[in-house]
Amino acid sequence: MTITFTTEPAERLADAERARVLEAPAFGDVFSDHMISIDWGVERGWYDARITPYAPLVLDPSAQVFHYGQEVFEGLKAYRRPDGSVVTFRPYANAARLNRSCARMAMPPLPEATFVEALELLVTTDRDWVPEQPGHSLYLRPFMIATQRTIGFYGPSDAYRFMVIASPAAAYFKAGARPLTVWLCEDYTRAAPGGTGEAKCGGNYAGTLVAQAQAREMGCDQVVWLDSAEHRQVEEMGTSNMFFVYGDRLVTPELSGSLLSGVTRDSVLALAGELGYTAEEGRISVADWRADAESGRLTEVFSCGTSSMITPVGEVRSKDGGWTIGGGEAGPVTGRLRAELSGIQSGQRPDPFGWVHKIA
Repeated sequence: MTITFTTEPAERLADAERARVLEAPAFGDVFSDHMISIDWGVERGWYDARITPYAPLVLDPSAQVFHYGQEVFEGLKAYRRPDGSVVTFRPYANAARLNRSCARMAMPPLPEATFVEALELLVTTDRDWVPEQPGHSLYLRPFMIATQRTIGFYGPSDAYRFMVIASPAAAYFKAGARPLTVWLCEDYTRAAPGGTGEAKCGGNYAGTLVAQAQAREMGCDQVVWLDSAEHRQVEEMGTSNMFFVYGDRLVTPELSGSLLSGVTRDSVLALAGELGYTAEEGRISVADWRADAESGRLTEVFSCGTSSMITPVGEVRSKDGGWTIGGGEAGPVTGRLRAELSGIQSGQRPDPFGWVHKIA
């Protein structure tokens, strides 16, 4: 499929104002000058690819995304390297995951090359929005919504829109890697086998907000989701996957169909082996987590995701009490993996996997 993008220039933010925003960007609150849109129709397929000034959308109140929830999204970052070049990290992996989400949500796939081309065009056009400060980035949010104008039937939409917007993001760690305190959620379920847990769709996140509020009430940073049947097996955190470190051995909860297959998760599995660690997928029960942490056999726990990168977990709280991991401090394996992965993204470390995709 060939897509030709048309461009409508935006009124650029003044250089001084943009520089002020990029000095300390509030993640997700400020957006770059342009956005990408591509429409899909049941008769035409993908058409009318365009880059336009960032602006509110005009959608019919009966658009199916508002009523039947057909929506998927992705998240990745563009980084400015010391030599001035701009790169992204594993964009084809995000493109493939978007299409897996589309398949689960009965939405049309987008060619992976078109997905990546859309990212390249937006980042190239809004290159000045890619921060120069180490650890800062331009967060890219591709998403797809159902736009058919009807509420008259319950079925897949016959019209969709794919879009990409971008928001500058500061470094996640302000003063070192502060270990997180997490809450074991036993009152709510994020997803169940056969559901939409492995799809990156908005409904999965809307259903977690009440549990995240519960975590905050308990003085915690994030929720840990457990299996839907017995609430005994660890699955993932609110916005990221998890790894458990036993000395030189890493274990992450296996993909069960009810948790997200993270791009950062997959990267850590590969990178750990390259660094001499043993990395595997398996099952981690709450009982084993607590017992192994208290005995010292479990030395570290960390979460991983695009937004937060690799983040240590120092304390667990639950209805039955709580426990700490590794004295509640960030461990050496977590620190090494974070340094190596961020180094690959920033160009300070070699990229043996070919993960970095140069844009400009």
